[in-house]
Parts: sequence; structure tokens; C-alpha cells
Amino acid sequence: MNTLKTTLLMALLTVLLVSLGGALGGRGGMGIALVMAAGMNFFSYWFSDKMVLSMYGAQEISESDDPRYYGVVRRLAQRAGLPMPKVYLINTETPNAFATGRNPQHAAVAATSGILRILSEDELAGVMAHELAHVKNRDILISSIAATFAGAITYLAHMAQFAAIFGGGRNDDDEGGGIFGMILMAILAPIAAMLVQMAISRSREFGADAGGASISGTPLALANALQKLEMGNQQIPMEATTATAHMFIVNPLTGGGLMSLFSTHPPMAERIARLQEIARTHSY
Repeated sequence: MNTLKTTLLMALLTVLLVSLGGALGGRGGMGIALVMAAGMNFFSYWFSDKMVLSMYGAQEISESDDPRYYGVVRRLAQRAGLPMPKVYLINTETPNAFATGRNPQHAAVAATSGILRILSEDELAGVMAHELAHVKNRDILISSIAATFAGAITYLAHMAQFAAIFGGGRNDDDEGGGIFGMILMAILAPIAAMLVQMAISRSREFGADAGGASISGTPLALANALQKLEMGNQQIPMEATTATAHMFIVNPLTGGGLMSLFSTHPPMAERIARLQEIARTHSY
């Protein structure tokens, strides 16, 4: 069901992108939109992992640098049947972690010094198992493509706004509603794309929680870790970008009310409740 939902949401992003390209330039615009998306996805596929690790100052470590952290990742990778990922450390007291890489053979996990300080070994194992579940499910690639599509839609929407202001794009004799349709599409498409991207990210987080519980065998330890991480991120906010917030196990960007609609993560209480239910109904 999770895979079907993600597929449908990705298809909706594609429709939004092509429709916006069509509103901007007819059939030619649709072709340009698809070519642009393909180019952005190619770049994202090959280089997004290096960019995000560099953005947060992550440093690759070996087992001798941190035997506990490295050993936890190695043990869990073996249990999950995954190649050993590269292990990175981010020097910040904000407790958080993420995984990146285009596939299991080119994966990396990164944890902050803050998370290593406040979590027990079982809790750290739960977090790292969550990240390895993302790797196993290829969630990183899916989320990167969704983010790229959303970025392309937003870029085209800005072009459409300028075209409408300066009289470019399709005219009123074109099929589809002319300048007013272009303006409406330019306003609504980025909002819809963002909502779809967030829905994809939230569904993958639930899947990674369940997968992490299965890999680590300690769903309650992951639930406890999530509680600590949420409190830690509120106390020591992290300087993160909206483009990369979806990668972290706990949303580094805080906000309530209407902002929850644009959250890349499900409500923490619901994530914890699901893990508690897994602990009650499963034996590992």
C-alpha cells in the first residue's frame, strides 16, 4: 500500500510538472518541462549525497574514531543484509541523523555528535536501523526525485508568473484558458507540489520506523529515541534548509498550525504510538 501510494503521488507530481509546462508554452513547454526534470534528476541521482554531506560539514569516520557508533552501524547492516555504508559524523549538539546515497551500494549514514551523546546504545541502534531501512527501501532516491520535481515545478511557476506579467506564454486563443489559467496554475502548482512532496516523505517515515524496528528488534528503544530527539531539536535548533529537512529522522524545522500541513514528517505522537503497537504485537 505504501508503494502504491508513493507511485500515485509521484505520478501526480509528473502531471503537475507537465501541466505547468503546457500552460507556459503549450506542447513545446511540456517537452521542455520533462527535459528539465530529467536533467535535474540526473544531477540529483549522482551528486545530491555529496552536496548534503558537505552542506552539514559531515566528516567520514572509521571504526577507530568511534567504535560504538561504527560498530552499531556495522552490526545492523549485517542484520539487514546490506553492504556496509560509509559512516559520517556531524559536529553539532543538535541530536539528529540521516541517510543518503543513490542505492545500497553507495549509501552513507550520518549522525550528529549530539545524538551520540544523549542516546543509549539500544536507542542509537533504533535510530541507525531506521536510517538503514531508508537505504533498503530506496527511500532516499524517491525523496530526492520528489524534491527535484517540486523544485522544477516551483521554478516553472516563477517563469509563468513573469510570462503573465510581461505578456508572454500562451494567449487567450490557445487551448486551456490563456493568461488567467496560467496565473492560477503558477500560484496553485507549487503549493500542490509541496503538499505532494511532504505526503511522500511522511509515508516513507512511517515505513522506515517499522523497518527500523524490524532490523534492530527494539521498537520501544526507537520510540524512546524519537522522544529524546524531538525534545533535543526544540532545545537546540539546527540550521537546516527546507530542501534537506525531509532527510533527517526528526524534522529540524519547527512549526505548528498551518505549517504542519507542510511538515516533512508525521506527528511524533503518531510515530511513537505505531512503534508501541509494533512492540505489543510483534516479537523479535
